[in-house]
Amino acid sequence: MTRRWERTEEGQLPIPLTYRVYEGLGKATARPLVLYLPGTAFGPRQDRESDAPAALAMAEAGALVVEADCGTPSGHSFPGSLEQGFEVLKYMFAKRRRYVTSRSPVILAGDESGGNIAASLALKARDAMPGELAGQVLLSPMIDPRMVSASFSHADEIGMRERWSNGWERYLASACGYQHPYAAPCLCSRLVGVAPVLLVTSDDDPLRDEGLDYAERLHMAGVSVKTRVLSDQDGWTGLYEGRSGAWCSRFSTEFSQFMEELPI
Repeated sequence: MTRRWERTEEGQLPIPLTYRVYEGLGKATARPLVLYLPGTAFGPRQDRESDAPAALAMAEAGALVVEADCGTPSGHSFPGSLEQGFEVLKYMFAKRRRYVTSRSPVILAGDESGGNIAASLALKARDAMPGELAGQVLLSPMIDPRMVSASFSHADEIGMRERWSNGWERYLASACGYQHPYAAPCLCSRLVGVAPVLLVTSDDDPLRDEGLDYAERLHMAGVSVKTRVLSDQDGWTGLYEGRSGAWCSRFSTEFSQFMEELPI
């Protein structure tokens, strides 16, 4: 596995942000190109040197993964973070052959707050570049600023409610807030036509119910949705535990199967 951190330069990505590339040893034809938004989209990354287990798992499944910090340039607020993510997504489509091949599917992925950005970008991609995005992978997505689901009560038990509440407050500080259809995907009233979804959560995930509710609404809108609820043993904390965790192996398998089933 190769990886690198780079500060973008003129002529590379369209905006100055930090990104990391994960590339597996295999060089399969038309391998997926993934734009991955980590769970720091609503706040600064604490440790830039640690690898993202989800990105590693997708790379080991054959994808080339670009982990991009789209929040820092905008102060982790809407709509700046979303617009910066969309600029990167457009650039990846335009320069796809630089990374992979012209036939390679482009996928959005994100965990927790990054899952919110990924889901929002999928909505924007549907409207601005219909039919181009191959799929979206949402890992314990943090998509409901109301924070009132039954599973969210677990956030109090583990001391996460304040952190996530502060993240939402920072992200939605702009005047449009909840009113914009891209700000909080769970509140969007038009979900028809978005790219197919793989949504992964777990029994112990405080964000489980809001994710499953969003998946059900997507399904009702005619979107192809594959939902996986992992056990406590393969739980959501695997997002942070590194490549040796059981979560990584399970997710890598789920991602491979999702890619095989996409109509591309």
